Amino acid sequence: MTVLYVAFAASVATFIGGSFALRFRDKLHLILGFSAGAVAGVALFDLLPEAIELGSKYHSASTIALFVALGLFGYLILDRLILLHTHEEDDEVNAPRGFFGAFTLAAHSFLDGIAIGVGFQASAIVGAVITAAVLTHDFSDGINTVNLVLRNGGSWQRAFRWLLVDAAAPLAGAASTLFFHIPESYIGLVLAVFVGTFLYLSASDLIPESHHRHPRALTTVMTLLGAALIYLVVHLV
Repeated sequence: MTVLYVAFAASVATFIGGSFALRFRDKLHLILGFSAGAVAGVALFDLLPEAIELGSKYHSASTIALFVALGLFGYLILDRLILLHTHEEDDEVNAPRGFFGAFTLAAHSFLDGIAIGVGFQASAIVGAVITAAVLTHDFSDGINTVNLVLRNGGSWQRAFRWLLVDAAAPLAGAASTLFFHIPESYIGLVLAVFVGTFLYLSASDLIPESHHRHPRALTTVMTLLGAALIYLVVHLV
């Protein structure tokens, strides 16, 4: 039951982050700037080291890099060919992109829950370390979920519904590990895919939109703050 309590804390962190984004919608460009840095920071400072550490026990460095590339270019294909996203200089939005982005973040939160459960299967200490990292970036996950929906024309009601899904995902993921065990040899590769996905999300959507028709100096500072915060917390825990 400890696993479920810890996963519930991750769900609360996600919900608080998303509620923050909904409450301060008029400052969305600043939140987007922070989110861009946080998403990139999670990918580079949290997920990538974990993917290398876990994956290198079973796979070569080139294989791990391949799965990072699969995540990045796979999302690009969905973004450009399936979701029909454009980068025009108008206010065109893309609801399917918002849906898929929110779904991806919810899937990542589900994997966070699985990571917590698998960590506690290994030992209480490993579970606690993974939980600390998850709590750190689940707050950003909530913000990012809301931002992606609102950015692509969704209403705040739809954003709130996706926030509920994202908040419930860690608890569902942790609960699932009570019924089966995840082979450790696959976890590193799955994390590598998310590294590529998150890098693409940050660079192609969040960073450009945070600068769109807004002062770039302050939003750039917010982006750096988001990345720096993730770096500091990951290395402090």
